[in-house]
Amino acid sequence: MGDRPAQHAVSSGAPCDRGAALVVAIMGLFVMSALGLGLVATTSSETIVAANFRAGTEAFYAADALAGRVVAELRGVGDWSSILDGGVRSTFVDGPPAGQRTLADGRRLDLAAIVNLANCGKPSTCSAAAISATTAERPWGANNPHWQLYAHGRLSRLLPSAFLLREYVVVLAADDPSEADADPLQDSPAGAPGAGMMRLRVEAFGPHGAHRTLEVMLAHPPAAPALRVLSWRP
Repeated sequence: MGDRPAQHAVSSGAPCDRGAALVVAIMGLFVMSALGLGLVATTSSETIVAANFRAGTEAFYAADALAGRVVAELRGVGDWSSILDGGVRSTFVDGPPAGQRTLADGRRLDLAAIVNLANCGKPSTCSAAAISATTAERPWGANNPHWQLYAHGRLSRLLPSAFLLREYVVVLAADDPSEADADPLQDSPAGAPGAGMMRLRVEAFGPHGAHRTLEVMLAHPPAAPALRVLSWRP
């Protein structure tokens, strides 16, 4: 009889121990779940970063490929003024030099907005006076480049056997701003500063928001005996 209270005290403590163990087990489960979710999130982030890096690299090489194609084409153009005023365009086009195009990932690309961004610094159009205004980015005033859309299309048209190419590429052409004739739509006559020189702005748009730009400076007679690439840089 004297031992019963002690036995009762031991048996009444056992449910508390089991409850504490359950709480510890649940907390451990929460910790393991959190670690698992963190691992999944890290893996997903690394996958996204890798995909974005690959898309950016592909876009750069797409711009480089079309730049090479356009430079080869320009070797046969004697008068660059017809390009600077928008009268002559490349044979690499997929329709009128305006309107929207659908990219491989479903995004919409507005060709006019690309030209406006280069000339006006915004997607909407601006006046000729605004294009010729002197700014930190465009300090040449009346000789500021007036970019014209020269070539545009999917890179897969250039390399039809490479069916995985998903980039859309455009090429803008403009007069060299070192000219002092205050007429960016015409090449200067022989002997004038900047005569026979032209700038290209090549932009490639790919999946995952990839966008790469390449700028090329060219010279042809009278600035050089034959067409010559003066610079080729991102």
